[in-house]
Amino acid sequence: MAVKDITQLGNRDLYKISEEVLEEEMPALRPVIADMHDTVMDFRIKHGFGRAIAAPQIGLFKRLVYMFTDQPEVFINPVLSELSPDLVSVWDNCMSFPQLLVKVKRHKTCTIRYRDLMWREKTWQLKGDMSELLQHEVDHLDGILATQRAVDDRSFALRGEQSLP
Repeated sequence: MAVKDITQLGNRDLYKISEEVLEEEMPALRPVIADMHDTVMDFRIKHGFGRAIAAPQIGLFKRLVYMFTDQPEVFINPVLSELSPDLVSVWDNCMSFPQLLVKVKRHKTCTIRYRDLMWREKTWQLKGDMSELLQHEVDHLDGILATQRAVDDRSFALRGEQSLP
């Protein structure tokens, strides 16, 4: 379909809360999902990383996440639950600020409930990097950026300049 511009840090739109997707909106969202795929793939070529994107990052304020790891996965109206009390510190990256890394704490495990492209309800027990990734993406749907979750005021680094714990 098309590579979309990714909204960058500093744009107030990144702080907007996204609305739920309605089942009747699905036909109109299919081209958007294709655009999200193209945008992730283009970003990977240009920056060497990128696994997922939330719809608000391309200007659509709907609760929709596209992820491509081993295969594509679409999360419609995702909800996180069963957040583990155990946290892990990670250097978070984001397509909306590709040169900046932010040290945040994320839950080691959680559960995500969502609808797939066929509008079926799904549940996935997440751990490790998948837990961290989808917490990041759901934050985008809630208008929350990694910069707001920084561990402290020294938890920012330019890519390649961070000190690993």
